[in-house]
Amino acid sequence: MKLKICGMKYPENIIEVGSLLPDYMGFIFWDKSARYITQDIPELIKTIKKVGVFVNQSQEEILEKVKKHNLQAVQLHGNESVEFISELKKQLPKKVEIIKAFSADDNFDFEVIKPFEPVCDYFLFDTKGKLPGGNGTTFDWTILKKYNSDKPFFLSGGIGINELKAIEEISKSNLPIYAVDVNSKFEIEPGLKNKNLLTNFKRKFEVANF
Repeated sequence: MKLKICGMKYPENIIEVGSLLPDYMGFIFWDKSARYITQDIPELIKTIKKVGVFVNQSQEEILEKVKKHNLQAVQLHGNESVEFISELKKQLPKKVEIIKAFSADDNFDFEVIKPFEPVCDYFLFDTKGKLPGGNGTTFDWTILKKYNSDKPFFLSGGIGINELKAIEEISKSNLPIYAVDVNSKFEIEPGLKNKNLLTNFKRKFEVANF
């Protein structure tokens, strides 16, 4: 199972957290977010895939950020349509992964994801809340039993050290969980991560029976 650390904002902290070698590191390019990054992303070790997070932004803006920051993945966290993503996919470099995020709650209908299967590499399930993401709470993961797709997905939303046992349990199912996405539970302030907490989490994450 892969690890994604999202909501990175400050260059020194990005380098510091990058030394932990997560599989993915997320950068939010939505200007209404407290974790909105305006600076250049410092050079990272090549094994870390840089993910740009966007919310209902234009294809032009997404493509510009992909080129400027050499992003390896695009995470779409708004109400982007299948048609929008299909067109974007044609314009993105082939190596760039597309992750479509969905806000989940107890009433989430997994049928809505079906049309997105051909145009996305991965799905991401986050907790439905006031913000498109980063609300700091988990959703009821038992709803994932209704997951009706073979598409691998990222599990997100308020994940911290205390959730590791539950992740281990859910990983024993046949669900195609590809990665765990962490953010707010490891912050000193929005966008600034506590490396010690992340180090502890990653060590336990790596020894867990996933």
